[in-house]
Amino acid sequence: MKAKTQLIIVAGGLGTRLKHSEPKALVPLVDSPLLIHTLNAFQSLDLTKDAIIVYPGGHESAFAGVLKTDFPDGNLTLVAGGKERYDSVALGLKKLSPETEIVLIHDAARPFIQEQTVRDVLDVAIQFGAATIAMRCKDTILQANADGFLEDTPDRSRLWACQTPQVFRREIIEKAYASPKPTTITDDATLVCQSGVPVHIVESSHTNLKITTPNDLQYAEFLITKGLV
Repeated sequence: MKAKTQLIIVAGGLGTRLKHSEPKALVPLVDSPLLIHTLNAFQSLDLTKDAIIVYPGGHESAFAGVLKTDFPDGNLTLVAGGKERYDSVALGLKKLSPETEIVLIHDAARPFIQEQTVRDVLDVAIQFGAATIAMRCKDTILQANADGFLEDTPDRSRLWACQTPQVFRREIIEKAYASPKPTTITDDATLVCQSGVPVHIVESSHTNLKITTPNDLQYAEFLITKGLV
């Protein structure tokens, strides 16, 4: 990675669907909070020392305590997030270092991202300006109408399940966020694409799961204890 790259971890979830009272990123996963597993995935790439962590407002002390324990020498920046993911990322972008050229945005709830996948998406983003990882859809996808009836069946060969990290040249992601706020967009690659910049897709794998429900958490614990990730 020749270009100066900075990591933004989006950790604004409250863990409601995980049935925990604490923020999702602080929920224990085997031996450490979920956030620590996710940050550890980026250590070998030297991306944790100036990472930006966007946390849910009101929980700064809890996040600071966890990071101090596991990253005592890290130059991590904590930023209180907003109401929606879009707002949280926008706040994180405002804390980028002046010298940052490439921005890597990743969900705290995806702790198993592989180093080579990160390297691949970074290389593509540096070359083309914008890239996201995604996984090819294995299932046939049905599109329903407002009444719950089958309306369309898109061509599965062209469908991908969106994941993170998503990586952009700084000027591209900042320009996309300078546009009027969208109402339905839930990922940064779509926002950038709608701003007129092509986004390249880099294939990922099913192990880069997003932990959202108690079943997801149990499966993640199984993968760790069995040494599968």
